[in-house]
Amino acid sequence: MKMQSRILLLTVALSTMLLSCTKNENVVNNLNLKQSLSQSSVNLNTAIGEISSTQAYSIFTTYNGILKSGNLLDSTYKVYIPLEKIKGVFDFKPVRRIDRHGRSIIQFFNMSTDNSQMIVRMPLSKVKNPRTLRFYSPADTALVNNFTIAVSDYHNNYNSYHDYDYALASAISVDNVVAGNLNINSLVSPKDGIHYAAQYAFDASYTAKYLYASGDTTVSSFSINDGEKILYEEKLLTTKNDTARFGREHQYILTIGDVQIIRKREAHTVSVSVNGVLQPNATVTIVDKDFDPEASVCKKRDIQITFEDGTTALVSELIGKSVDNIKTLFDSLHQVYFAAYVVDWIAYDIYYQRY
Repeated sequence: MKMQSRILLLTVALSTMLLSCTKNENVVNNLNLKQSLSQSSVNLNTAIGEISSTQAYSIFTTYNGILKSGNLLDSTYKVYIPLEKIKGVFDFKPVRRIDRHGRSIIQFFNMSTDNSQMIVRMPLSKVKNPRTLRFYSPADTALVNNFTIAVSDYHNNYNSYHDYDYALASAISVDNVVAGNLNINSLVSPKDGIHYAAQYAFDASYTAKYLYASGDTTVSSFSINDGEKILYEEKLLTTKNDTARFGREHQYILTIGDVQIIRKREAHTVSVSVNGVLQPNATVTIVDKDFDPEASVCKKRDIQITFEDGTTALVSELIGKSVDNIKTLFDSLHQVYFAAYVVDWIAYDIYYQRY
């Protein structure tokens, strides 16, 4: 009898705990649209504030107007550079000399040891101002190699501007502390179309990603994530459909935390949902200020939401203080200046042994 009483008491206790957890989850999940959008915007702004204060953000988004050499766009230029050909440890060491073209970077590096990766150690100030990598300054002798990039995967198979295959996986460190990771996969092929993916991973759980993939359904997306949770995402789907006007259907999806807005252009419909639950009493108006091929809020698009209580809010105002940093991430993930103007330049010089 005592045993049955104990079992009964344990069952009641467990049921109470489960009920309590269920109620707590419902409190979170039962936020209305206005509350959910407000909280999701706060979460996004907090994340952007933390991301923009990291060393990785300042490194990955570096751009000062420099351009790669024009011969890389020459239709007759072909090269295949695998990691095997550029691996080793390279240390920055300023020397007072310059090659006849005045453009070599690797002249300022010494290969110290063998390694299965391409590891480059150099001053952080040079990374943040890549233009200075090509020139000697007497002040360079006082610089410390406090920045490291470790490239664990790399290949550059370039046949022309319309036919190449590129991959990069790397980790960056400042003062021997890991600051973030950069990964790129890019394919342009007359047969397979265009596939491009770039990702920044910051020193917390935050990542920023850009994806473009052509095909019967062309996908273009940009997102900021906290682990598996999407804090912000804009996605554009363009699907082939012979019965649609101009043979294409367009769908735009904006996700801010638990709130998702979907516009189907050909159907002239816009819907909004919270945690997958449609909000039929809310009205959404999408305003395109000018032509924006990728339909980004951080560029030329704004969205006004009218809530059930009749009040309105603009997405641009809710994420106002973060828009500039979001735009910087968006643009940088398209171009990945750091990879183009630091990693690739050094890789080319190692490959061609332009010492």
